[in-house]
Amino acid sequence: MYLSKEYKAGIFAEFAGSATNTGSTEGQVALFTKRIAHLTEHLKKNRKDFGTQRALQMLVGKRRSLLAYLYKKDINRYRAIIKGLGLRDIIK
Repeated sequence: MYLSKEYKAGIFAEFAGSATNTGSTEGQVALFTKRIAHLTEHLKKNRKDFGTQRALQMLVGKRRSLLAYLYKKDINRYRAIIKGLGLRDIIK
């Protein structure tokens, strides 16, 4: 599986501060970004997989709401996660 326990722990250690801090907003956004990238590659090969397409849309919505929360809560953390993941060219 592409999201093994060690892989997730590495993502959370890099973006959330520690491998056990799985509830942090930054860690969840980073994990969602990795999953979105994986599903996007899958959909490039299997364009008629509508179940995966719906799952991808739901993940993008969850990530967007978490980023909106982080933007309202702490703009500096928002800017750091956007820059760290390379999500946007223009940072607010």
